[in-house]
Amino acid sequence: MLEHLFTVSPETSLEFKATHNLRKGVIIGAGQVGMACAYSMLIQNTLDEMTIVDTNQEKLQGEVMDLVHGLPFVTPSIVRGGTLADSADADIVIITAGAKQKPGETRLDLVQRNIELFKKLIPEIVKYCPQAILLIVTNPVDIMSYVSWKLSGLPSARVIGSGTVLDTARFRYLLGQKLKIDPRSLHAYIIGEHGDSEVPVWSNASIGGMNLCQGDLLASDRQINSELEEVFLQVKNAADEIIRRKGATCYAIGLGVTEIVEAVLHNQNRVLTVSSLINDLHQIEDVYLSLPAVVNRQGVTRVLRISLTLKEQDRLHNSSQVLRQTIETLDI
Repeated sequence: MLEHLFTVSPETSLEFKATHNLRKGVIIGAGQVGMACAYSMLIQNTLDEMTIVDTNQEKLQGEVMDLVHGLPFVTPSIVRGGTLADSADADIVIITAGAKQKPGETRLDLVQRNIELFKKLIPEIVKYCPQAILLIVTNPVDIMSYVSWKLSGLPSARVIGSGTVLDTARFRYLLGQKLKIDPRSLHAYIIGEHGDSEVPVWSNASIGGMNLCQGDLLASDRQINSELEEVFLQVKNAADEIIRRKGATCYAIGLGVTEIVEAVLHNQNRVLTVSSLINDLHQIEDVYLSLPAVVNRQGVTRVLRISLTLKEQDRLHNSSQVLRQTIETLDI
């Protein structure tokens, strides 16, 4: 037997387990988004143990085989297909499972098709992974994050949506292209709904401490010129454009999810525009939406009260109302 070629000391194995806090995560859904998340986290050594769960066992086995054949090229880790019962001590559970968005369909149109799935799924997660942080990626992400919080009974800090992390990345990338600046040097946020009512925060966008609404970058009257307003329209319509061309978005959200997971598992206190429960902030109550928030091992521990212009406040309030009206129709 091949096992006879090696001798492993039980004492050494036990010592390793006792002195190393393994990072364990579960991805629910082996579709394009779930596998983009899995691949991104694998090559960035985000997890020590990754379990992927899907109802389509044949596809799941194929996806896992494809990933594990690449393990000799990356930092050692464990990747497997399994069930929630196999991951009882997971640190984070990432939910990507859900109906696929169709061309011309809004994210909010998906809610009725996904809510029945979550009524079965969330109690199972709480049963087998009661200490885990829940990271919701399924669209419409703000609504499904709210649904997950209500169904789970967990503290809201531990139920996070991917929110406008991707929208913010698109915003920074396109602004960087327009202004010939590395997007990592831009500070600019998209807030509110991850969807049609999202809000660009022009008033706080800056490069190297210089506000974009001042100086030579934009119009002297502090009005956003039409060329940069077009950037926001590209951000808002990006998903539709990608879906029209290739059927789904996956790679960028996979990278974005990895950023959130690393902020949690490494206790980074990272400021990210994740979707979280908002109460008594900008006159918003009892709704999940995105604002810059501090993310660490406990989940979302603070939501920043950023300054907004009156127009931005009105647009954010409208975004919250769009989500609130949907929430009030839900049977949860």
